[in-house]
Amino acid sequence: MDAEKKMELKLYNTMTQQKEVFEPITPGKVGLYVCGITAYDFSHIGHARASVSFDVLYRYLKHLGYQVTFVRNFTDVDDKIIARAKENKEKPLELSNRFCEEYLVDMGALQCLLPTHQPRVSDHMDHIINMIQKIIENDCGYVVEGDVFFSVEKSHNYGKLSGQLLEHTRAGERVAVDSRKRNPADFALWKAAKPGEISWESPWGPGRPGWHIECSAMSAHYLSPRFDIHGGGEDLKFPHHENEIAQTCAAHEDGGGVNYWLHNGHVTINNEKMAKSKKNFKPIREVTKKYHPLALRHFLMSVHYRSPLSFSRSQLDSSSEALYYVYQTLQDLDDALLPYREAMAEDGGKAQVTAEAKDIINKLKSEFEAKMLDDLHTAHILTGAYQEALQFINASIGKLKKMQKKQRVSLLVSLVEIEKAAREVLDVLGLLTTLSYAEILKEMKQKTLKRAGLSEEDIAQKIEERIMARKNKEFEKSDQIRAELTVQGIALMDIVKDTVWRPCFSSSQAYSSDGDESSS
Repeated sequence: MDAEKKMELKLYNTMTQQKEVFEPITPGKVGLYVCGITAYDFSHIGHARASVSFDVLYRYLKHLGYQVTFVRNFTDVDDKIIARAKENKEKPLELSNRFCEEYLVDMGALQCLLPTHQPRVSDHMDHIINMIQKIIENDCGYVVEGDVFFSVEKSHNYGKLSGQLLEHTRAGERVAVDSRKRNPADFALWKAAKPGEISWESPWGPGRPGWHIECSAMSAHYLSPRFDIHGGGEDLKFPHHENEIAQTCAAHEDGGGVNYWLHNGHVTINNEKMAKSKKNFKPIREVTKKYHPLALRHFLMSVHYRSPLSFSRSQLDSSSEALYYVYQTLQDLDDALLPYREAMAEDGGKAQVTAEAKDIINKLKSEFEAKMLDDLHTAHILTGAYQEALQFINASIGKLKKMQKKQRVSLLVSLVEIEKAAREVLDVLGLLTTLSYAEILKEMKQKTLKRAGLSEEDIAQKIEERIMARKNKEFEKSDQIRAELTVQGIALMDIVKDTVWRPCFSSSQAYSSDGDESSS
């Protein structure tokens, strides 16, 4: 990493319950493992929250100059997958493969970078079986009628991550209590096959892995028994991550484990955790039918990643409007710079960035880094200095034609540098795509129309009605047309002799309440 970027990143470590300066095991390199989805259905906003949170971490670590090996698994064999496949009359691995691919489509729309590795449980049975054998050899596991259980009493620090005392652990978190266990809190490493279920051969007979062992085995394989960062939703702290620690340490007595445990907060809806089990979840695709995926990503970053996030249509509207303003400003700048590109090329880099522009760029960058270095504080990151940069751009565009050539070239160069700084922030946050600003704006307008239940033709007709009302001095009618459209998230703007429309914050109750849209 270069000297400019040798800054102290502080991350909140769940294990120590405090922010710590991040120091990788190997200087300049980071091993990052994040628990992925159990693939039996379309992914929901809760999954998107975790994915976006750790995508931001991945992007920022790369921004700081680290070489990151990012591993995110797929659970493609599980009780829920087997049950859903039976309902659908299809093979479990075919069903899970389908939903793994659908998840990747959703992640692509949300601009989540592909991890370095995306292992699936079904492809790593040898690694899982080998780890279970080590655990048994180290007297931390035992076999009962083809099942293998982990003996939690052999894990001396069990409960340290979650704060759960052994006597208070919730036996049977995902499975029924088994009287064959030595301790009710013991958990399955290997499950003997039931008649007709998918299975793999093992030293203990045909079966499949327990829920927890897969992540221990795959993280050790792709990273090492000890690595830098392990992430996941806060609901995974216990029992999943607690059990991962116990397994990895039992299999690698010479020092397995994780240096930093990071957990993202829940998405809530009507004050309850969003979950498939509660049947209150919002599939990602249901939301992106009416909101641009970038607006959803912005919404998911609108509070600190460790805080709960309440699903709200009004907040999605707010995110959509905030991003539209960013892209519209940058598009307006592109349009304004177009006539002067040749003059800038002829200048050959002689013109200097103005002192005011330098201050704006420095403030924008320093504020961004300060927020991100403080445990990835993405909330309000496009406010403050970022908004000041956008305001400077908007104020400067109108001045360009009135300036003398030498002054103008200096301002043009300044605007180009401010745009670069603004784009870099968007890029690190994952709020840029391969599309142009104009294309993103067009897509966002289409989503606005869909929410409003209107077409471009409908808007054109309303604009024409308003023009006629104003010509006839029916100003009350003109104002009413404008107000009605504003309620639907559409703002009419009179520019010189034309009227154009842009998305705006919708005041309609149909989109402002938590939960389902009242008008849907």
